[in-house]
This record gives sequence, structure tokens and C-alpha cells, in this order.
Amino acid sequence: MELLRDLVSIYGPSGREDLVADFIIVQIKDYVDEVQKDALGNVIAMKKGKGSKKVMLAAHMDQIGIMVTFIDENGFLRFSNIGGLNPYSLLYKRVMFKNGVEGIISKEQKADIKELTLKELYIDIGASTREEASQKVQIGDFGVFKSDFQDFGDRVVGAAFDDRLGCYVLLEVAKQIKDSENDIYFVFTTQEEVGLRGAKVSAFRIEPDLAIAVDVTATGDTPNCNKMAVKLGEGAAIKIMDRAFIVHPKVKELLVRVAEANNVKYQFEILEMGTTDAAEIFTTKTGVPTGVISIPTRYIHSHSEMADKRDIKAAIDILKYLVPNNLD
Repeated sequence: MELLRDLVSIYGPSGREDLVADFIIVQIKDYVDEVQKDALGNVIAMKKGKGSKKVMLAAHMDQIGIMVTFIDENGFLRFSNIGGLNPYSLLYKRVMFKNGVEGIISKEQKADIKELTLKELYIDIGASTREEASQKVQIGDFGVFKSDFQDFGDRVVGAAFDDRLGCYVLLEVAKQIKDSENDIYFVFTTQEEVGLRGAKVSAFRIEPDLAIAVDVTATGDTPNCNKMAVKLGEGAAIKIMDRAFIVHPKVKELLVRVAEANNVKYQFEILEMGTTDAAEIFTTKTGVPTGVISIPTRYIHSHSEMADKRDIKAAIDILKYLVPNNLD
């Protein structure tokens, strides 16, 4: 898990994914034939095959975070969200900026905890005045949530699993595929958390014959949670639908057939809230047959997301058996 540990420790909020991109390029360049970064910062790594089809695998590099919007006279920072944030999960969490400055999120003393919003939260970086704070952090600076990666045996915990787990899967697949009938495009996208923007432009450029997005998904296996037929340890989740995407039926059948033929454990996912890069890819130009492989993850968009190593391996296995072979 050293590679995953490294991936999730890199600063990379939406729109500022350059450090993650540079790391991924170093990791993948020896296993593909071409690597380039486009104008939006997407990393597109192509492994040449016999050219039967163009297959696009997509995972997003960006993570949720915050942006500084105001510094008050006492040096406290007000902020806005980058991606989806729950104010209740932010209290007393630590924020890290690109320059290494850290702060603690707290709430106004008189704020009603029952109706908490981001407007009642602030970041304390230990400054006493606006001038002192401004020497450390500027208006418009991006911050991410700090967390230590932990290996619990079968399960791992850390920040930015959404979607560095998907990036990890793509890197491992690239390493394990030697020969391919198809040209395979490993695409590490930008700005997914704020509108699936990187996926849109990269798919337009590649014009794939088949695309698979790899992302995380919620689970239904914690106490009194919303009912959902996804559990940790039960295999990779093959998506059927989310709020912005319905899987192409032939792609779903293909993923199931490959999983069953190779004895890879899988489960089905229907996500009532949220979506993935697939929602932009499948409507590119005249349309792209698209599917999604999801990695079940607890506590998504927190600083302590949890996933199961066996589910991660299942996602890798489905893709390594699928993408190099004849897809007709």
C-alpha cells in the first residue's frame, strides 16, 4: 500500500492538481508508450495495442477542499467549499495549505449546532492579526484536509480516497497489462469534484470506443444508514445508475461477464445521490458506451475515508482482464 499512501498524501484540490499529476507521470511513464498533460491539466497516458478499439479508463486526481475568502482583523480565516462539504464533519479538523501552513476549523461560539452552515465556521492558523495571517495565507488560497494514512489489515483509512483510489487502480492496471488488442488510454482527470470538467475535455479529445470510469461509492453497511446494496469486502461495485448516468446495458453485461469468467467478486451499485466522470464521458460527441467500476468506501468526503483492499484488488482484476482483450 505504499503507492496508495503516497498518492493520498499529495496536495491536490480541484483546480490545483499539478503535484498529483507530476507524481502520476513519474509512476506510469515506464508502462505506457505516450504521456501528455492537456490544457486543463489532465494526464493522458496511452498504451499502444493492435488498434482494434480505443478504450478510455478515467479516474479523477482532485480532492475536495476549501478556499480562503476573507481574513478578519484578528487573523481568523473565512472560507468557501471546493466540492461537497458537510459542515458537521469539519469541526476541529485540520486544514493544510500548499505552502505547508496548517489551521484548525472551528465554529462561532454562539452558532446553533443544529443548524450549522459553512458561514458559521472559521479557520484558526494561530495568527493574532490580519497582517500576521496575511503573511501565511492569502485570499483565494486552496486548502485540503490533513489526515494520516492507516493500514488496518484488510482495510485502509485516509483522506482523498475519492478518488486517489481510482488513480491507484489505473496505475496498477497499467503495470500489469503487457500486450493489448486495444489502444488503452489511462486518463487522470481534473476538477471532477466541481463539475466533471477534466473528463469532458479529455473524452472529447480521445473519442473512445469504450470508456470505464473508476471512482468510489457509498456503502449501506453501517448502523442505521440509508439502505444501499453495497458493502465493504463484497467486491468491486458495477454501477447501474446514479443521479446523472445510466450505464450502457452492453457495458454492464461485459463487466459482469468478465468478472464471472475470472472469478472476481463483484456487486451492483445504484447511487441515489452523486455521480462520476462517466456522466460527461458517455455524452461526448455522438456518444460513448460507458460503464463505472466503483470502490465501496465509508465516510466519503471526510478526512478518514475507509476502503477494503479486497475490493480495490477486484477493481484492478476486472480491468486488467477486460481492456486488453477483443471487445467485439
